[in-house]
Amino acid sequence: MSDFELQPQLAGDLLELRPLHPDDWEDLFAVASDPMIWEQHPAHNRYEEKVFKEFFAGALESGGAFVAIDRKTQKIVGSSRYFGYDPAKREIEIGWTFLARSHWGGIYNGEMKRLMLDHAFQFVDAVIFVVGPENLRSQKAVEKIGGIATGRRSVDYGGTILENVVYQLKKPA
Repeated sequence: MSDFELQPQLAGDLLELRPLHPDDWEDLFAVASDPMIWEQHPAHNRYEEKVFKEFFAGALESGGAFVAIDRKTQKIVGSSRYFGYDPAKREIEIGWTFLARSHWGGIYNGEMKRLMLDHAFQFVDAVIFVVGPENLRSQKAVEKIGGIATGRRSVDYGGTILENVVYQLKKPA
């Protein structure tokens, strides 16, 4: 088995996922600057430029971040990333996902997750999602694709520690 490629080029009918680049800042921040995207997220202020700059830098540093491009308009409409690949456990996390409100409603998120899951399941047996306790929208989205709540994990959001819900999705048999 070859090594897990954390930033492949992935394409579906609606979206193309490609590695995040530093020059994506302006277009991705234009999407992320909508406060409603973050209203249920533990980092409620991620729409602020200073806060999003830290998020963006972390995404670049992670080596597993993508931008989501609407195939029809060729515009950036969101982002997601792989994180914490554990070859021994055959497990990886998918998270930090957000989409422009114009792309809410399930079909875009569903395709993004399907593309990422299909790629991940070539290398792992389980994918983890860590979701804020108040982020009901994301919890429902993970459950909609088959994620099962398996426990809690403490996450530090700029000095505030929250117990997040951990979901797992196992590789189909």
